[in-house]
Amino acid sequence: MRHICAKCGHENYDIGEFHAAGSGLAKMFDIQSSKFTTVSCRRCHYTEVYRCPKNRISDVLDYFVG
Repeated sequence: MRHICAKCGHENYDIGEFHAAGSGLAKMFDIQSSKFTTVSCRRCHYTEVYRCPKNRISDVLDYFVG
């Protein structure tokens, strides 16, 4: 399935990911508690962020790549 930008309708995009720490002890010990996948439009740079369980991140990537 292909992805179409919700803002400008462009069909080319980049997929990325980032990790975010929580607050309190997780932040103090630099524990990455959440993993996010991003889909960014190559034309307007509008970015959608998806949060998934760490073991399901490949399912999100498969959705956009497949």
